[in-house]
Amino acid sequence: MGRGLGEARSGRGRPVTHEAVVLEGPGTWRLERQATEDPESGEVRCRVDAAGICGSDRELFDGNRPPGYVRYPVTPGHEWAGTVEAVGSGVDPALVGRKVVAEGFRNCQTCERCRCGETSLCTAAYDETGFTRPGAFAAYVTVPARLLHLLDDEADLRAAALLEPAAVVASAVMKGAPRTAERIAVVGGGTLGLLAVQLLAAYTPGELALIEPRQQRAQQGRQFGATGHLHPSEAETQAGRFDLVVETAGAARSAALAIALTRRGGRVALTGIPAPGAQGVDPVALAMQQTTVYGVFGAPSAAWSYAVRAFGSGVLDPAPLITHELPLSAYDKAVSLVGSGDPGVGKVLLRP
Repeated sequence: MGRGLGEARSGRGRPVTHEAVVLEGPGTWRLERQATEDPESGEVRCRVDAAGICGSDRELFDGNRPPGYVRYPVTPGHEWAGTVEAVGSGVDPALVGRKVVAEGFRNCQTCERCRCGETSLCTAAYDETGFTRPGAFAAYVTVPARLLHLLDDEADLRAAALLEPAAVVASAVMKGAPRTAERIAVVGGGTLGLLAVQLLAAYTPGELALIEPRQQRAQQGRQFGATGHLHPSEAETQAGRFDLVVETAGAARSAALAIALTRRGGRVALTGIPAPGAQGVDPVALAMQQTTVYGVFGAPSAAWSYAVRAFGSGVLDPAPLITHELPLSAYDKAVSLVGSGDPGVGKVLLRP
């Protein structure tokens, strides 16, 4: 569906209705025409240009997401970029027309973690765009203005739709604190892994290895700055070699592998979320090796700012990761592509 189609407008040009995906429950969805509401106080309504689909959206569709992290029925879509079209009271009207992305977590701003700047650790009840609130698999999405991050006027909004996963990777990189000339490894060559390679390459590591079984992804990793590639079956020969390892695969053995690759006193950032039954980590080995392990779930505001700056400066270029762009009406097809195992499937976008 082309941009601007699928919506009705009033005589003054104000959208009256628009199309949105509604997921009633696992595997049951419809494309629905909804009223286009004006934003409330403190909110903005954005026209969605592109919205990415990730593994958590596949979980949502399949019904595998933990009950506390979803509220059906819901319009999914937490990775998106668009343009501000209307603002509620108390919001700067100069935002209208600006290209933006927005944080998904509806953090409370008042708990101790939020006030310390760790907004992704908010202790209030979980609340996130696309999971408990209407998301961006729609022509429009409404979010609190305080969650916006502004983009340059010339920004590619297709590529900017990947800034949510980029912010997650930025959080991992910030925690891992890479240093010039260090030996660094990235476990996993999916979207997160290849974005991590781009960000880490900017620190001029002495070595940047990508652990990934798919040759096509490994080649792309080299184009993004990886200096070498190892198949996971070969990686164990490099145990204890790396100063920093960023794990992004979320496979059954990837966390244990990441820790095994790390030198004594090294650092590990875990971003992948494996299915139940993943290989555990030996706490004795962690203590004896004095390994520092960071967990990453979502991204705080600071990581979003970092990712947006990297994107605006050209350090981060997510566009080559996009392989499929589909209309809202092909939502189920788009979801089926994610996690299909097809090496030709990279980032899948919905284009309202």
